[in-house]
Amino acid sequence: MTHLDANRRDDDAPLPKVVIIGAGFGGLAAAKTLARAPVRVTVIDRRNHHLFQPLLYQVATAGLAPNQIATPIRAIVRKQKNAHVALGMVEGIDTANKAVMLGAGRVSYDYLIVATGARHAYFGHDEWERFAPGLKTLEDATEQRKRILLAFERAELEDDPAERARLTTFIVIGGGPTGVETAGAIAELAKKALARDYRRIDPKSARIVLIEAATRLLGAFPEDLSEHARRALEKLGVEVRLGHAVTDVDEEGVTLGDEGIDSRTVIWAAGVQSSPAARWLDISADRAGRAIIDADLRAPGHDEIFVIGDCAAVNDANGKPLPGVAPVAKQQGAYAARAILAAVKGERLDKPFRYVDYGNLATVGRQAAIADFRGFHLKGFIGWLVWCAAHIYYLIGFKNRIAVALDWTWSYLTFERGARLITGDVVTEAPYHRDKREAA
Repeated sequence: MTHLDANRRDDDAPLPKVVIIGAGFGGLAAAKTLARAPVRVTVIDRRNHHLFQPLLYQVATAGLAPNQIATPIRAIVRKQKNAHVALGMVEGIDTANKAVMLGAGRVSYDYLIVATGARHAYFGHDEWERFAPGLKTLEDATEQRKRILLAFERAELEDDPAERARLTTFIVIGGGPTGVETAGAIAELAKKALARDYRRIDPKSARIVLIEAATRLLGAFPEDLSEHARRALEKLGVEVRLGHAVTDVDEEGVTLGDEGIDSRTVIWAAGVQSSPAARWLDISADRAGRAIIDADLRAPGHDEIFVIGDCAAVNDANGKPLPGVAPVAKQQGAYAARAILAAVKGERLDKPFRYVDYGNLATVGRQAAIADFRGFHLKGFIGWLVWCAAHIYYLIGFKNRIAVALDWTWSYLTFERGARLITGDVVTEAPYHRDKREAA
């Protein structure tokens, strides 16, 4: 397609308006693909930043600072002359009049891309969220970091051995990549970074429990890599509980059938629930709330609307659901943008969306990661180096790439975690009962 001025067409007709809801991986991929197109792009998000979610757990475990994995949306599209950013909460979509309801206003569109992602889900037990929050936003991550670090601080002041044990027991529910990586990171934080920082407690004795209802971890990976990840976690001191479904979560900890595990810090990484995209569009959804769409990524009955990423339920060529991972969203965003470019020219893409799977990566901890590149397996230190390189490469912004690379290098050499900050109000629930003369 010939590159045209982004603000006018040869016939001086109004430019087609493309609205993108969500500035995640899929939404930004679509916006960038439309960078030189004769369209007017509006990116809507309820936050002013793009978040690199694969590294969110490192903020939660004090490995990275929030600004190292988040970039302002306006900075990302600053040089894209046909792009505009709108900060606000989408309340619905008026498909009849082609408008997005944004608070008290409306944003009209000719083409719409819905890329609103997903949140954590509790399988019908939303009351568990109070005791086992998930990890999807920067706010989630900083709150988790606060909970984890406060647990050690309160254990340091606690005289009751039973309560001290509860405080230094950390439970992660869910054996997917987020759960595995979080459990491994907490183990390294406790047994390495914090090992010499306390006087009354030994952080190395902290109990980290990873619970998965299935019979193995990382179900998307081949069985040999899954088993390697389990062994690596156990080597770090993580207690892996497979084939155990959680039946209750409360302020005392977690219940697995007839067994209870006491803990003051439970982290949920077991499931996701889509944004209300399907409800906004009045189309069918699967059990996770994702809009059920065909391989052309169009909403049924609305050729001008595309649904992508974690809010879309799409099958691959073999009829298998596509995973909710960043590469899928990015490829879908680029495809939706190309489909819009074809429509602007009065054409239609002749091929449906086909996901190209370049491989899966997951890290267990320092020098321990697994990688599956279409049957070619890497594990251990080599896998970890590949994991590090891939994540640094896909981070947005040269400054962030350098900062993360330096932080990881420093942590590797020293075991230090530079982002061990407790922010917000801190309420110490347990009194400090040590003898005053000893404290002095």
